[in-house]
Amino acid sequence: MKDKTVCVCPPEVSHEGFASLATPTYRASTIAFPNAQAFAKRMERGPSGYVYGLHGTPTTRTLEASISALEGAKYTMLQPSGQASISLVFLALLKPGDTVLVPDCAYPPVSTLCNGYLAERGIHHRVYDPLIGADIAAELDDSVKLVWVESPGSATMEVQDLRAIVRAARERGIPVGIDNTWASPLHFKPLNYGADIVVEALTKYFGGHSDLLMGSVSVNDDGLYDRLKSTLSMLGIGVSPDDCSLVLRGMETMAVRLKHGSDVALDFATRMANRMDAKMVLHPALPSHPQHDMWKRDFAGASALFSIVVPADMASELDGHIDNAKTFSIGASWGGTHSLMVPMAIGAMRQFTGNAPGGLVLRLSIGMEDPDDLWADLEPIIDMIARVHPA
Repeated sequence: MKDKTVCVCPPEVSHEGFASLATPTYRASTIAFPNAQAFAKRMERGPSGYVYGLHGTPTTRTLEASISALEGAKYTMLQPSGQASISLVFLALLKPGDTVLVPDCAYPPVSTLCNGYLAERGIHHRVYDPLIGADIAAELDDSVKLVWVESPGSATMEVQDLRAIVRAARERGIPVGIDNTWASPLHFKPLNYGADIVVEALTKYFGGHSDLLMGSVSVNDDGLYDRLKSTLSMLGIGVSPDDCSLVLRGMETMAVRLKHGSDVALDFATRMANRMDAKMVLHPALPSHPQHDMWKRDFAGASALFSIVVPADMASELDGHIDNAKTFSIGASWGGTHSLMVPMAIGAMRQFTGNAPGGLVLRLSIGMEDPDDLWADLEPIIDMIARVHPA
């Protein structure tokens, strides 16, 4: 070969004797075919075949297979964010005239999607009480084509009765999808409880270092997979193999990080409940939580994410304590090594005000810092609330 060709087509080297513990990062846009006939028949490789880099490389397939193994799923598809994953489900399963039921505790961008893009295209949604349980049957008219669940709610921690919701929806042949990011498949496996679709924001515990965005959709049903995969392909949505490598690396320590964060979070929540009104500490693993028994029934463990309720008249004082925090960072998301706190005015976002805490919710994500340093940031806030709302 001439020099210019060698620059583009390097000589083959032997891989004999090479065995790395790391998953290789395969980057590709073009997928090369061995001959013209193989290219002509490329669609016969099926939805999981390698035909173009947008639709996956061995790196993305390894991540998909790993997530499927954790979820107990037959198929997993990757998207650029958790919200993109939710949007994919809604766009694939809903058409004009259809209705999706969304819990009042859902991640706020879900409501934005429903009120904006979907509503403008004749797709309806109805918000339901997250504690509705089996009574959701009354909401299942002929227009409902999807029931969405988020459990626990990622700000106010309501635990939904997934089993009861699934039973009611299954009688009408309606699929149930769930955002399982709070627990991850390490602590809850929704497909084992009858859910048809499970979404994870891999941005959180899977990635684990606040440096990437990715989401996943996992299913067992072949028909659902075909609809989701077809929509994904038509929209031209793909993920970077480099980001997939980071998620695979994050997964290696996910169990250790989640255990540490959840243990510290529960310890903090318990200490808080002993000093202030326990109803103001929103953590499903606390016996004082209204759905504690349901959480204990279904979940294998808790999360490093929980919230506390701050009375509205303490908002300005709270801001001062947040600004003075030395260890917590202020920002959205969770599941990373850095602890986060973010104040949220939840009541104004809710339709079922009986379940929504008044005042502010301070959401806390516990990372990997020393617990003593974290507690030093939280103690002034706890003292502030306990002055007016003692245990």
